[in-house]
Formats: sequence, C-alpha cells, structure tokens
Amino acid sequence: MRLFAISDIHVDYDDNAKWVGALSRSDYRDDTLMVAGDISDRLPVLRWCLRELSARFRNTLFVPGNHELWVVRDTPQQHSLDKFELVAGAATEAGASMQPLRHDDLMIVPLLGWYDFSFGFPCDMLRRAWMDFIACRWPNGMTEPEVSRHFSALNPTQVPADVQHVVTFSHFMPRLDLMPAWIPQAQRKLYPVLGATRIDSELRQLGARTHVYGHTHINRQKTIDGITYINNAFGYPHEHHFGTRGLLEVSVAQESEA
Repeated sequence: MRLFAISDIHVDYDDNAKWVGALSRSDYRDDTLMVAGDISDRLPVLRWCLRELSARFRNTLFVPGNHELWVVRDTPQQHSLDKFELVAGAATEAGASMQPLRHDDLMIVPLLGWYDFSFGFPCDMLRRAWMDFIACRWPNGMTEPEVSRHFSALNPTQVPADVQHVVTFSHFMPRLDLMPAWIPQAQRKLYPVLGATRIDSELRQLGARTHVYGHTHINRQKTIDGITYINNAFGYPHEHHFGTRGLLEVSVAQESEA
C-alpha cells in the first residue's frame, strides 16, 4: 500500500474539479489517500469529490477544513457544528472515512482542529476580513478557542501498543515555525488563523513521525525534532506560485527511520 496526501483541492473551481475527474481509475487501487480539508462548503460538491476519490483509492481518509464548516449558503438556523455533522455524514455516504485506519503496523490518524489564537491574536482588520469570522456560526456564543477545544476532545489520544508507525494529518497547521522566514510582514497578520499548537501536542502524544497539514497553501516539507511535517495543497487556480499540483506520496518507512 502506498500513502498519498493532498489538501485544499477547492473543487468549486472548474479547473480543480477537472483534475479530480481526470485522476487514474487504475493506478491507486491498492493505495490510501489523506485529504487534509478544504474541498468545498457545498455538501453536494463535497460528496461528489469524495465519491470520485473513493472510486480510485482503496481508502480515502478525510478531515474537514474551515471551508467545509461555512454556513453562509445554508439556513440561518444552522450553525457550524451542525454543518460538521452533515459533512461527516456526506463523507461516509461518499465512501470516505474520518476515522483512524490501521494497515499492518501502520496507523493513519486524522486530527480535527480549529485555530485557537495560540499563534497570536487577530487584529481588528483580520476579524473584519477573514471569511471564517463571517461564514461560520457557532452555538451559544462559542469562541474560536472553545471551538478548538471541542474538536480536540474528539481526537484519539493513543494508538494500539503494537503499532510501529503513526502518520497523522490535520487541516490546520500544528506549529507556527513551519511558516517560512520569507513571508512578508504584512501577510503575517494571518498567522492567528493558521492553526493551533494543541495539534502538535496531540500528534506527538500519538507517536507520529510524519504529519500532513493543509490550510496555508505553502507547500513544503520540514523536519523538526524528529517529526516530518508535509504540506501539499492543490490550491486555487490563480495561485501561480505553485510549481506543481498533484498527489504527493508519503514515504512512511523513510520518515519513521529518520
């Protein structure tokens, strides 16, 4: 079994949807795909994409991103935790899974999350401009740190003792030092909404040596303290900084021995 990763497919864009539809139906029949969030906030589109991927891979594992929890197109009565349940149901209907998967001595674990301002507090401009503050609605006045804790409580805290290799994946970034030094100062205002340090604590508790994340649209691999962090976003069609767009094979054995 080979293990592949991708995030931020954003198939609301025709070019991105065409890429999904053009994927081989024979090359990946024995393989597993991790999809680290941001397919679409529209349930029929999400269901279509995951169904297409599930038809090509033996296992398609999925974790929702921030876009999946937008309710701006939904009824005013619906909040984003309701949407999460609908997204989970759509994934199951499409043949994908949001649960850990074991293959021999390998465990692949999706980690839910949200940003909690552990990377910094948002300025007023960010609160006005960042779509999540507009398109997400939370019940009972939940704050973003409370949302982060809610999803964290749904994550597993251990794997079976005989598991030798653990790969985790999340939509949100697990640590801020994964951002490259060349990011302009003006763009660093986005840092508060990129991820949460809680995710890094969780993947380390599970014993992961490889972690895949999305959300930032900055593709890179970086090893810190024995853990290799991988971002392989497909991105928006207009993002010309992407040199290549496609699936990335994750070498579990190599990373585990690093």
